Amino acid sequence: MASICQWILYKSSFQTDVMCYNLLIDAYGQKYLYKKAEETYVDLLQARCIPTEDTYALLIKAYCACGLLGKAEAAFVDMRKYGLPPSAIVYNAYIDGLMKARNPQRAIEIFQRMKNDGCQPSTDTYTLLINLHGKASQSYMALKLFNEMRSKKCRPDICTYTALVNAFAREGLCEKAEEIFEQMQEDKLEPDVYTYNALMEAYSRAGFPYGAAEIFSLMRHMGCEPDRASYNIMVDAYGRAGLHEDAQAVFNEMKRLGITPTMKSHMLLLCAYSKARNVTKCEEIVNQMSESGLEPDTFVLNSMMHLYGQLGQFEKMEEVLTAMEKGPYEADISTYNILINIYGRAGFFERMEGIFQSLTTKNLKPDVVTWTSRLGAYSRKKLYRKCLEIFEEMIDAGCHPDGGTAKVLLSACSSEDQIEQVTTVIRTMHKGMEIALPA
Repeated sequence: MASICQWILYKSSFQTDVMCYNLLIDAYGQKYLYKKAEETYVDLLQARCIPTEDTYALLIKAYCACGLLGKAEAAFVDMRKYGLPPSAIVYNAYIDGLMKARNPQRAIEIFQRMKNDGCQPSTDTYTLLINLHGKASQSYMALKLFNEMRSKKCRPDICTYTALVNAFAREGLCEKAEEIFEQMQEDKLEPDVYTYNALMEAYSRAGFPYGAAEIFSLMRHMGCEPDRASYNIMVDAYGRAGLHEDAQAVFNEMKRLGITPTMKSHMLLLCAYSKARNVTKCEEIVNQMSESGLEPDTFVLNSMMHLYGQLGQFEKMEEVLTAMEKGPYEADISTYNILINIYGRAGFFERMEGIFQSLTTKNLKPDVVTWTSRLGAYSRKKLYRKCLEIFEEMIDAGCHPDGGTAKVLLSACSSEDQIEQVTTVIRTMHKGMEIALPA
C-alpha cells in the first residue's frame, strides 16, 4: 500500500514539474525569448523529466514566433525520440505558429503532412485552415475544408462557423455568409458578438450598409450586446457607401454609450469624410485625435496626403510629407505610392520620377502599386514605348505584375498591333514563363 502511495506522489510530482517547465516555455515564447525557452527545455531534460506533447507544442510555437522554422521542424522531429508521435495538439501549434509567422504555404504543407501521417485533424485544425484561406480571400477553399470536416464527422464549433462567415465577408459575399450563419443556427449553435460582426462585415464590404444595420439591430434584439468592433464596422459600412452623416451618427452614439473610440474608430470616420472630400472635417478629426491623446499614425497622415493630393493642394501634401520625414512618423512605401500616383495623374513626370528614384536611398523597395502607378502616368498619355520600358524594368526588379498592371498596359495601347503585343505578354506572364519584350 505504501509503495502505491509513493508511486502516486512520484507521478504527481513529475506532472507538476513538467507543468512548471511548460509554463516557463510558454511565457518565454510569448515574449519572443526563444533562447530562454530552449534553455528551459534543456533544464527539463536534465532534471530527468519526460517532455509531454504540450512541451513540444509550446516550444514549436516559440520558434515559429521568432521565425526559426528550422528549429521548429527539429523540435517536431525530436518528439519521436521520446516515443511521442505528433498529435493534433502539436500539429495545431505548428500550423498556428506558421500562420502567425506569415508563412501560410508552409502551414498548408504541415496540414497535408498531418493527414498523410494518419493524424486526424481536430475542429481546431480545420478552424485554423479555414481562417488561413479566408484571410487569403480564398473562400472557396475555406468552404471546401468546411465540407471536408463535416464528411469526416468532425463537428464545427462557433469559432469554425465564424471563421467561414469571415471568409465570405472579406470578399463581400453576403448571401453565402448569411447561408452559413443560418446553418450554424440549425446546428443549435448560438451566434456570439464575433459571428454577428463577421456577418455585418459581409454586408459592409458588399456595399449594403443598411443590410449591416439590420444585422446590428437583430444582434441587439437577440440580447447580444454590440462591442466596439460592432460600432466600427457600422462606421465603416456607412463610410464605404458615402453616407458620412450616418457614419458620424454611429460614432457619436458610440461615445454617448461610454465606448471610447480607438485609433481605428477615428481612422474609419476619417475615411468616410475623405471619400466625401470634406477636407475641413478630416482636419477636425485629426485634431480631435490629438486632443484625445491618440497620435496620428502613418495611415492617418497618408490619408490626409491623399486627400490634399486629390484636391490639388500640393503644398499641404508636401507639408505632411515633410512632417513625416522629419518627425516621429514613419513614411512607408504607401506614402510614396500616393505621391507617385498624384504627381503622375497631374502630369508632373519629373517630380514623380524624382520620388521614384529616391526610394532606394530611403531603403524602400517599389511594390506592384509603385510600378503600376508610374506606368499609369505614361499610359494616360498613350506613351506605349515608355510603358513597355518601365514594365521591363519592373520584371527585372523581380516585381510580379497583377491585374491592375495588365489593365494599365492595355490602356496605353492605341493600335490593334499594340493590343495584341500586350495581350501576348500578359498571357505569357500568367503561364509563369519568362516575359520577352520586343526590342
